[in-house]
Amino acid sequence: MPRKPKPKPKSKPTIPPIPPHLKAGKQVEISSDDPGYRGSWYAGTVIRRVSSKDPNKFVVQYTSLFKDEEGKKPLREVLDAVNLRPPAPKEKARKFRFSEKVDAFYNDGWWEGVITEDLGKGRFLVYFRPTKEQIEFGEKELRLHREWVDGVWKPPLEEEDDNTSKGMTSDKGLAEEIKLDSNQSMSEKKLESNNLLTEEKLKSNNSRTGEKFSEGMRVEVRSDEDGFKGAWFAATIVEALGRDKYIIQYESLRTEDDKDFLKEEADAVQIRPYPPETVVDHYKLLEEVDALYNDGWWVGVISKVLPNSRYKVYFQTTSEELVFDHSQLRLHQDWIDGKWVVASQALKL
Repeated sequence: MPRKPKPKPKSKPTIPPIPPHLKAGKQVEISSDDPGYRGSWYAGTVIRRVSSKDPNKFVVQYTSLFKDEEGKKPLREVLDAVNLRPPAPKEKARKFRFSEKVDAFYNDGWWEGVITEDLGKGRFLVYFRPTKEQIEFGEKELRLHREWVDGVWKPPLEEEDDNTSKGMTSDKGLAEEIKLDSNQSMSEKKLESNNLLTEEKLKSNNSRTGEKFSEGMRVEVRSDEDGFKGAWFAATIVEALGRDKYIIQYESLRTEDDKDFLKEEADAVQIRPYPPETVVDHYKLLEEVDALYNDGWWVGVISKVLPNSRYKVYFQTTSEELVFDHSQLRLHQDWIDGKWVVASQALKL
């Protein structure tokens, strides 16, 4: 009688190699997905990969964040590789310009913002989109904003720093080097509960700016729902409810039964005027754009210019790259102090 065939041995799963910047002992910058801290980067060190079964997760230890009030026990976390990158480079004696995207050093971390005013003597006002707030910083507290894409920094380093080969100056050292202007009160620099990006701060800032929208006005509304955070959708103001709340009706989002366009209540902090149309013949590499996707506009950066007026766009929030036609893109603009500012046109402005 025929013999029963022997089972074939199971092949061992292939374990991806550890990227050079994530080997044990390497200094890294760590991003957080915790509410209120999205978009910030903190210095740390890679301790180890979690396991071969979870090859994309790493144990990291923060340099300046601690789990005890005495500051003796550095905080450790298990994070995905997408939340880790090498220390960002920093030019020596950089000349910052109006409307340039920068990272501002605050409470031991780097936060993304846009320069809105050169105050002179090496000091600048920086605008933070989520809070609609401007805060003053010295040039030593700023660096050009860069993205870590496919193992390289974009845009590349313009001027090699003496410390580049050893990594950027440690954030702890930078914190000691920074001196606050004696005429500037701590209340101007601090944000509530060591948290720069809080919904409460969003609401209070909007109240101060006094942004008002009238019935019938065409606007854009920012979504705060999971999976749609940061996207802007065209809508119309239907009714003002008072206390900075409005009923809006979307132009492209429909009700579940698909019988009408969706109406909902929105806070003023989620609303801005509809951006003016900009005419662009072609987009350039690393230019900041809004991409039309799933009926909303998403902020991204041109990562590759393709033939036939097509572009590859990189999205920082998801670390994804998608291809778009020219007609699906527009120049990214920020609504700052009652006017539209195009970061990519800083030199023209």
